[in-house]
Amino acid sequence: MSANTVPPLIIAQLNHLISQSPFPIKVDQIWAGNKNVGLADRITLVIPFCLDYIKWDVIYNALYPLSAPDIIFGPESENFRPLQISGELKNYLANWNSKDPTKLLSLVLELRQLYMTYQRKRVEDVDDDRLKFEISTIMSREGIEMYMTSSNEKPEEVKFAVPLLGLDINGMIPGCSWRHQQKIYLQVIFPVGRKYISATSVPRLKLVSSPELKSLFSVEDFRLPSWLDGMCMAEYLPTLEELLQLQISDAISSIEARRKFIMALAPVFGRPLEAESVFCRKATCLGNSGVFVFLVHFSLPLQFPKQQPTLVLQSSQHFNSLGVPIKSAVITEFPWSPRWEPTGMVERIYDYLVEECLNFKKYCIDITNQQQR
Repeated sequence: MSANTVPPLIIAQLNHLISQSPFPIKVDQIWAGNKNVGLADRITLVIPFCLDYIKWDVIYNALYPLSAPDIIFGPESENFRPLQISGELKNYLANWNSKDPTKLLSLVLELRQLYMTYQRKRVEDVDDDRLKFEISTIMSREGIEMYMTSSNEKPEEVKFAVPLLGLDINGMIPGCSWRHQQKIYLQVIFPVGRKYISATSVPRLKLVSSPELKSLFSVEDFRLPSWLDGMCMAEYLPTLEELLQLQISDAISSIEARRKFIMALAPVFGRPLEAESVFCRKATCLGNSGVFVFLVHFSLPLQFPKQQPTLVLQSSQHFNSLGVPIKSAVITEFPWSPRWEPTGMVERIYDYLVEECLNFKKYCIDITNQQQR
């Protein structure tokens, strides 16, 4: 169903929801409730919750576009009855103004908050001493989300999504264009039991971050501290946050180190043709050996300068059979030490390429000769 079949009042609310939501909400599908009318008035939203997603159907009526929509929740939320919980929600729907583009987002945010309360109540009602103790120790922390899973195929589990640090990471990176606030969470999963003896078991732990944060810091490379016997979340989290704080500080410092390296390229290679200016992960310079002209692509890792950059050479004069410029394999076998000053790093790479570019030129000529046979 194309977007131009959505009634204007609905599309205005949907666009506002997507562009202004404090967390990324996606549209899974849009379809028509009445095919005879030919207007799309049904929307499936994919909403982040507890480091997973929930799907809700927003049901408008294209014949009565001024009416408030109905919301159909997923099968995992069959006992979620928000109108029985919140009198304010009833008033909100009764006073629905379809011409106000902010209404749908406000409704979804209110329902998500009520859903968070509903899931928390489910977890608190579980007959498990370990869980009751864990919840009591983290009540003072804000933003924790909980979710209880249950099915015939798997034993019951309770998932916690615990926001960490509370830093304004976006504000720590000059020029950063991230639209949503970047966050790091600890996912903690406890099996549901009925005996306090389970208190000695170690929960499943996983560090999760906003996808965009990988440009700065990879949580997959972070080693979680050990969960000691008898430990609870309230004891575990301070140590974890202290280590994370150090890693984030190192990641910010690495940006500055990469920026200095890129700045050092200009006096030696000439001003870079391209350079990524926010995270300073990539730069491209022009090189030549006589009449042979080529590009040098620099890729700088997150752990720079502990990890060395990689290089790829690209000819500006030789092309493969598809008309694509010929490139070298990734180059890593050049002199390197993280202790050198940026100028020294760049000068040694330049000296290495003085000879290596001749090998690359021969490689390009061999390929083009083979193509002409």
